[in-house]
Amino acid sequence: MSSYLEFKSECSTEIATMGEDRLLGSKSVEWMVLASKYKYSYHFEWLGRPVIQFPQDIVALQEIIWNAKPDLVIETGIAHGGSLVLSASILALLDLFDTEAGIIGQPKRKVLGIDIDIRDHNRKAVEGHPLSSRIEMIEGSSTESSVLNQIRSIASTYKRVMVILDSSHSHDHVLKELELYSSLVTTGQYLVVFDTVVELFPEGTFSNRDWDKGNNPMTAVFEFMKNDTSFEIDHEIENKLLITVAPKGFLKKIRSAT
Repeated sequence: MSSYLEFKSECSTEIATMGEDRLLGSKSVEWMVLASKYKYSYHFEWLGRPVIQFPQDIVALQEIIWNAKPDLVIETGIAHGGSLVLSASILALLDLFDTEAGIIGQPKRKVLGIDIDIRDHNRKAVEGHPLSSRIEMIEGSSTESSVLNQIRSIASTYKRVMVILDSSHSHDHVLKELELYSSLVTTGQYLVVFDTVVELFPEGTFSNRDWDKGNNPMTAVFEFMKNDTSFEIDHEIENKLLITVAPKGFLKKIRSAT
C-alpha cells in the first residue's frame, strides 16, 4: 500500500470514529445554532462573490466535484452567485488538467443555475465574472415544467451530471425537486441537498420561514429515500465535516433507477 493510501485508510478510520461520537456531534450542532444567530454562513466569498455556505461545506463541494468529475453541475438557488462561481472554478481546473478536454482552457464543463428571482445586480455580477463563460442561468421556479424542459435539454448533452438543491427549504418543495432532478443525476455523481440541518435545530428557529423542524429538506430526503434505491447517503462526508448544513444530504447515485 502506498503512503497516500495508508494515510487515507487511517483517515477513514478516524472519520468513522468521529461519526460515532455523539457528544462531538451534539456540540457541533450546538455551535451551529449559536453561530446562526450572527448569520455566520453569509460572511464568506468565493472568488469575489458571496457564497453563503459554511467553509466546511465549501471544502466538501470542492472534494466532491474534483473526485466525481462532473461535466455539468445543476444548482437550484442562485442568490449572489458564489456557489455557481465555486462550482465553475473547480470545473475549470478539471478541464485544465483533463487530457480529453482538447484545447487547454477551452470551456467544456459547465454550471447551470436556476432561481425564481435573479436580482439584476447579482445577474450582472455573475455575467461580469471571469468564469461567466462556464455559467448559464435560468430564471423561474425549479419545479416549473417549462424550466425543467430547458434543463433536461441542456443536461442531455452531458455525460456526467451532478445536482445541488438549495432553493426553498420546505418539505414539499424539496421532495418535488428530488423527484424531478434525481433522474438527471448520472451514476457515480452526487445529489447534494443543502439545509437538511434545519431538522436538528430547535423548533421555532425558522418561525418566519416556510420551513422548520418536521418540515424541511431532511424530512424530504427521508421521504424520497423510502421509494428510491438508486441513491445512498454518503455518511463519511458529514462525519468528516461535523459542522455542515447538509447532514444526510450528500446523496450518491449508485445505480440507475429501476
